[in-house]
Amino acid sequence: MRAALLAGVLAAGCGPTGPPPAPASPSAPSPSASLSPGDLCTRVVAPWARELLAGGDTYGDYQSMGLSNRQYDVLREVVDAARAVRDERGDDAAVRSADRLARERCAARYRDGGPSEGPWQR
Repeated sequence: MRAALLAGVLAAGCGPTGPPPAPASPSAPSPSASLSPGDLCTRVVAPWARELLAGGDTYGDYQSMGLSNRQYDVLREVVDAARAVRDERGDDAAVRSADRLARERCAARYRDGGPSEGPWQR
């Protein structure tokens, strides 16, 4: 009988005490979640443009670069224009031009927001 009483007391002492824990607060949104589609485009296109201007080699296709079709179109336009600048004014001018053109072209392409019907839309 004593053993049963002792077991009951010990079991009762193992339950939760105090108020239940508060639910975890939601995590802060990722930086890309707060970017406009145009800003996100600039953030991914400009580094690739600099990489290509520096003679870097891309592998695969635009998806393996982490770009959408629309972003890849912007990248090709930016790199083509920046290469022409490089031929006339040198590497530094080409990089500055690529950064500026990436901002301008991304803003123009995404001024109406992102795709409206699915990720495959232009």
